[in-house]
Amino acid sequence: MSSTLLAAGTDPLSHVVNTNKTIWWVGEIGFGTAHEVMLVLAGVITVVGLLLVSRRIRTGEESQGNERYVTKGRLAQIIEVMVIYLRDQMLEPVLGEKQTRRWAPFLLSVFFLILTVNLLGMIPFLDLQHFLGMHHIALGGTATANINVTVVFALFAFVAIQIHSFRELGFLGWLDHLTCGLTKGPKGLLLVVPIVFAVEFAGVFIKPVALAIRLFANMMGGHILLATVIMLPSMPQLALEVGGGSWLAISAATGAFAVALTFLELFVAFLQAFVFMFLTAVFISLMSHEEHEHEDHSAEEVREELAAAH
Repeated sequence: MSSTLLAAGTDPLSHVVNTNKTIWWVGEIGFGTAHEVMLVLAGVITVVGLLLVSRRIRTGEESQGNERYVTKGRLAQIIEVMVIYLRDQMLEPVLGEKQTRRWAPFLLSVFFLILTVNLLGMIPFLDLQHFLGMHHIALGGTATANINVTVVFALFAFVAIQIHSFRELGFLGWLDHLTCGLTKGPKGLLLVVPIVFAVEFAGVFIKPVALAIRLFANMMGGHILLATVIMLPSMPQLALEVGGGSWLAISAATGAFAVALTFLELFVAFLQAFVFMFLTAVFISLMSHEEHEHEDHSAEEVREELAAAH
């Protein structure tokens, strides 16, 4: 019974690795694996959920008085607090007010989509299907523990970063950024320009790759650890080697540790969604000239103040 409930037997990888089962077939090509279904389900939940929440946050009619400004519903209030905090405390200090208005919809959408995928991955759909004998349904698993899924997320981040780069800097400014402005410095530095350009150009692609691998590795590793701990008491060899009392003690300790790991996984689900969003915002800000313009403006103000003092 325990092996059936765990769905994995002695293989914790089945909790995170994509299943080969598909919902429908077109010839010999299958569509709708478990991770694909979970990704589509997360997308629908995210879009529909945020649309419903936005209606509860929206300012009401004038006839409602001061109540028109009050957000209705606990979930809508939580989402509103999260959005305001992420926008004002995380994105705006990095991107600035202008770029935050431009990129906040994209960045927050990525955050809530990844968060929804991560949270759905904590629901044991595959285990419940095995327990109920529903082996033909492809539903369950953590889609963000699939490198193909995280690569797609990173690809969207890459496109957003490059759109911002060319919009802000232009093609020549983009090339100058990749040389760290050495082409405008002393002539002797021109010798290192090709090396700097090669490193910076590689970084253009390494950054989104790092986003994909970080999200994939954290979600994969956490679920494997949790699945391994949960299935420990059901291992046949362990049950034979220890007595009944020892087995109950191991089961109780494993259960307590699994509960603690579950809360840790819940924290990781939020953390990894935030890290992906925040690093994308940082990479966007690195390709902006607003910060340099602000520094130049501040330096000009200092010079003017010094001149006035003299």
